[in-house]
Amino acid sequence: MAFITAKILLLFSVLSLLQFNLCIGQNVKGGYWFPESGFAASDIDSNLFTHLFCAFANLDPQTYQLTISSTNNASFAQFTKTVQLKNPSVKTLLSIGGGSANKTVFASMAAQSTSRKAFIDSSIKLARYYGFLGLDLDWEYPQAASDMVNLGSLLKEWRTAVAAEATTSGKVALNLTAAVYLAPTLNDLKYPVQSINSNLDWINVMAYDFYDPSWYKFTNSHAALYDPSGQVSGSYGVGAWSQAGVNAKKLVLGLPFYGYAWRLVNANNHGLLAPANGPASADNGAMGYRQIKNFIAQNKAAIVYNSTIVTNYCYAGTTWIGYDDSQSINDKVLYAKQKGLLGYFAWHVGVDNNWALSQQAKQSWGA
Repeated sequence: MAFITAKILLLFSVLSLLQFNLCIGQNVKGGYWFPESGFAASDIDSNLFTHLFCAFANLDPQTYQLTISSTNNASFAQFTKTVQLKNPSVKTLLSIGGGSANKTVFASMAAQSTSRKAFIDSSIKLARYYGFLGLDLDWEYPQAASDMVNLGSLLKEWRTAVAAEATTSGKVALNLTAAVYLAPTLNDLKYPVQSINSNLDWINVMAYDFYDPSWYKFTNSHAALYDPSGQVSGSYGVGAWSQAGVNAKKLVLGLPFYGYAWRLVNANNHGLLAPANGPASADNGAMGYRQIKNFIAQNKAAIVYNSTIVTNYCYAGTTWIGYDDSQSINDKVLYAKQKGLLGYFAWHVGVDNNWALSQQAKQSWGA
């Protein structure tokens, strides 16, 4: 009997892995959504995506278990069913953490095997309960060398637990992904590349937020694909991850569906690297693509495309906005495909303008 049971479990494991490999073999045309954006999940055109990330689940600072706020509970519970009404094949992942999450709590969780287990077990349970097909870790960012080591342990234990759960349940294994910094080295700290390669299905490379007007007194693209004079670009990040040993098919390039507005010192000096003296709008100058297009229309703003670094910008009066438009999205997606990457993702779908950028990205990638 024990032998038969073991054979059955082995069969389930093999079938699960086969299903799993078929799943992750698909290219990623991804996008993040979060309820605080004010954009309803039911309004997402999920036909434009293969994967949608629902953000963000929280980490309890005492128990280290995954939680979802009562405010978001209903929308998270219905997310998969909602987006699959338009596209039954779209895969959903529950994203954990985010830029505003307490990085100290994540570091504490990852530091001990018992707290890692609490996190891992609760994440799998929560993903299954809400009908998600994967889990996405957005720890921004590990702050010490020990954090990076512990992250490697966390990913290994997470993968083991996910595989075991799939075997015992007979279900397809959950996808495991992570949103990561532009490059594998952050403030002289190295990501656990070997563990990432072995245990994650892919990483979402956040190739944006390089510059913003609250810190820099000159205009610039916050998401340039190329940087002829340095190492602040999406192509540099992709190359660095590849050189560190991460397979290209585990790299997904981030596309920002938002830009930043600078206040020019001189309205007549309105190019890249023009002197500026702070944000020209609220939220440190951050503006969604729809908002930017409205600004252009209302102010008859001049539009420029810079093919050298691959960025769009516009200006009117003393307002200068760097952003991605259809042309830069096209060139970035073509770059990702030509480099053999797994795909692309957008932050975030709620600020697209009549799905112009999402449609462009899908069209540029092709089948």
